[in-house]
Amino acid sequence: MHLTTVKIDKPEEINCILGQTHFIKTVEDIHEALVSAVPGIKFGLAFCEASGACLVRWSGTDDALAALARQNAQAIGAGHSFIIFLGSGFYPINVLNTIKMVPEVCRIFCATANPLEVIVAQSEQGRGILGVVDGSAPAGIEGTEDIAWRKGFLRKIGYKL
Repeated sequence: MHLTTVKIDKPEEINCILGQTHFIKTVEDIHEALVSAVPGIKFGLAFCEASGACLVRWSGTDDALAALARQNAQAIGAGHSFIIFLGSGFYPINVLNTIKMVPEVCRIFCATANPLEVIVAQSEQGRGILGVVDGSAPAGIEGTEDIAWRKGFLRKIGYKL
């Protein structure tokens, strides 16, 4: 078995969601879930089929994001994995539970705008995702001023009252 990392290629401000699923119908079901959850959402979605033709299946509401999803899904190349890129101004917090409720979805590895690396294992059979490296390591422990900043920031952007 060989271990490697695949760096996700994306613009800095774009959020992505990486997960695992189990059925070709995933592409259509996740697409429907996203457009039902957030009207007007811009996204690209790609899914690595693990049997049959073993194609990267894809969908989306934005051509550039769909191309980005296809490119990154192919680079990861792990069967039954999917990746979603959300357009600017759209966030995982608004769609994550909806995606988790899609019957084919088995797990979510991450939902992030951070720099992202996917840890991939390759065997004779194929490739699988072991986990992710999401962002950077902690630089220290939050202090009193950091707590005040966090609480203020969450209220400033409207996520807390």
